[in-house]
Amino acid sequence: MIIRPMPLILIADDHPLFRAALSQAARAAAVECEVLEAEDLDAAIATLERNEGVDLVLLDLHMPGNHGLAGLAALRAQFPQVAVAVCSGNDDPRVVQRALAHGAAGFIPKRVGMDDIRRAIAAMLDCDTWLPDDLYRALADVAPNPEEDALAARLSRLTPQQFRVLTLLAEGLLNKQIADRLDVQERTVKAHITAIFEKLGVRNRTQASVLLRELAIAEPGALDAAGS
Repeated sequence: MIIRPMPLILIADDHPLFRAALSQAARAAAVECEVLEAEDLDAAIATLERNEGVDLVLLDLHMPGNHGLAGLAALRAQFPQVAVAVCSGNDDPRVVQRALAHGAAGFIPKRVGMDDIRRAIAAMLDCDTWLPDDLYRALADVAPNPEEDALAARLSRLTPQQFRVLTLLAEGLLNKQIADRLDVQERTVKAHITAIFEKLGVRNRTQASVLLRELAIAEPGALDAAGS
């Protein structure tokens, strides 16, 4: 008899009540699972670095440190063996399409009930992609987005360390500051930046930073406020 290891799930969300709901659903989907929690992107990355056996991350699109799809892209680049599902109150089909293009294992709208969340977690632990039925239907009406697919393909060419360098570069850090942050030599950072420019097809730091910022997605409340 083959004994499967106990599933290990990381819930990355800054709302304690929603983390509790996801944790309850995870334990209903896989009774013997272990659940870890993080309330921002830095904590999620640190948790993944400490726990190599994480099977699934449930990632909030708009928690601290994560602006839209940047966190998803970072986790997929740095921990490619881990499935990452997006959890969000923004379930615009175009957002869902973008998340899938960047490697999301599924999309759980925060409006769905506990039974759907449980089914979603169970499906993704079985290596299936999961969306609620209404989003499957809605995606059929969304035009393909070749620019997003091309961006995802370019970012996927970066190594984990190159993606870390790109993220710090986009924050405006100088080469020496990046080297200090990553505990490497400055010449190593310069080599990474050269490789990043080549793989992304950009000429300078500004263009590279703009590409990463294109992953930003405004929160629904922010869009409503802007339109009022």
